[in-house]
Amino acid sequence: MTQTASVNYHVHKPVRQAFELDAGGIVGNLISPELVATRVGVSDERAVGVSATFECDSVGFAEIPTKVLSFETGTGWQTIYDRELANLLISAIDAQEVIVFDHTIRVDDPNADRKPARNVHSDYSVEGAKQRLIDILGEERAAEWSKGHYAFVNVWRPVAAPINSAPLGFILPKSVAEEDWILLDLIYPDRVGQILGLAANPDHEWIYMSKMTPDDVAYFNIFDNNGRPTVAHSALDMVEDPSIQTIRKSIESRTLVRY
Repeated sequence: MTQTASVNYHVHKPVRQAFELDAGGIVGNLISPELVATRVGVSDERAVGVSATFECDSVGFAEIPTKVLSFETGTGWQTIYDRELANLLISAIDAQEVIVFDHTIRVDDPNADRKPARNVHSDYSVEGAKQRLIDILGEERAAEWSKGHYAFVNVWRPVAAPINSAPLGFILPKSVAEEDWILLDLIYPDRVGQILGLAANPDHEWIYMSKMTPDDVAYFNIFDNNGRPTVAHSALDMVEDPSIQTIRKSIESRTLVRY
């Protein structure tokens, strides 16, 4: 079953482009490079039976209930949730070691500090991933990990209610051409990173899982030093059921894994 959604692609330019986060010291203030809204067809994995796998497509889906009752009160939940995510990735992708280093709760509300990311992207360039590895582990330990196989893997979960609008969509890596990628700077108040934006291509094959609940997760590769493709992704501007008025809330967790 194919749905139609709108996404915002990046645009090739002769100069380096950048996002500026918390610009001017204002939390949530985002300055964005040029984006082009584009209508795309999106295949629903729930409707057709899950065909995407992490092994073949760098993205997988699973039903993994959590014992965390609230992600929005304090930080006491993080130890429980980090352990759950580690167990998931050890089981699902054969990770040998998992470090959970970041959680971001996103709310589809104009007043939210962190809104769904509405640009087609992947979280790290090659240099951005290498620098993030050092940021997390320190230079000596990062050098040790670099001798083996490591990766950055994201885990995404709905919070509070099933997703009825702005679900997370993914492009199958086999449909992406190398020239579609655009190197972008990511400027924070205290550091500069690099991510990859994606330019439009009619060959892109979009997928998503409809009506994901807080018991469902998507896990996807965003960098792998052994060559597993990164996955371009974005919130999809679409609504499943116009009669439902829930606001999309989700938690996105970034992990560093060693195979």
